[in-house]
Amino acid sequence: MPDTPTLRPAVFFDRDGVVNVSPGEGYVLSWEEFHFAPGIIEALALCRAHGYATVVVTSQQGVGKGLMTQEALDDLHARMQAELERHGAAFDGIYACTHLAGTCTCRKPSAEMILTARDEHGIDLTRSWLVGDHDRDIQMAINAGVPRTVRILSHHEPKVVADFTLAETTELAGLLRERLPRV
Repeated sequence: MPDTPTLRPAVFFDRDGVVNVSPGEGYVLSWEEFHFAPGIIEALALCRAHGYATVVVTSQQGVGKGLMTQEALDDLHARMQAELERHGAAFDGIYACTHLAGTCTCRKPSAEMILTARDEHGIDLTRSWLVGDHDRDIQMAINAGVPRTVRILSHHEPKVVADFTLAETTELAGLLRERLPRV
């Protein structure tokens, strides 16, 4: 009987407001404007140490609006990854919807970015988590069949219920240390 590959769970992360400090209603358009959210590097390293894949699922319509190029977004993500790599916390995958609202099938709350990551990285969604700061993040997880969700409170009023709600990213590592089973 042939060996079947074992799927591993993942923790999916929204970018702006979770991985990096939220720009508010604007966009992070360059590396100089990108600042890691407090405590996020520790949380990412903890996920990896527990055997989870880590994946960014982000809407970056600043590209679609012509405020930044795809190359500039790729450069920002490459620099983010290089810095995270220094801490053993780099992402396994980064998925970004750069389209304008209403012009694609991958925009949140669509499950498409998560499902693509699942297929490309061998992810078991039934044991996965998502961390976001907006209803569309939590709804995307629900639509994809990701059973555990964490909301970081932001300027967006929550209407879609998450499993856990945290006041800030500094609380995330503690929650994951308590609740994230080792794989």
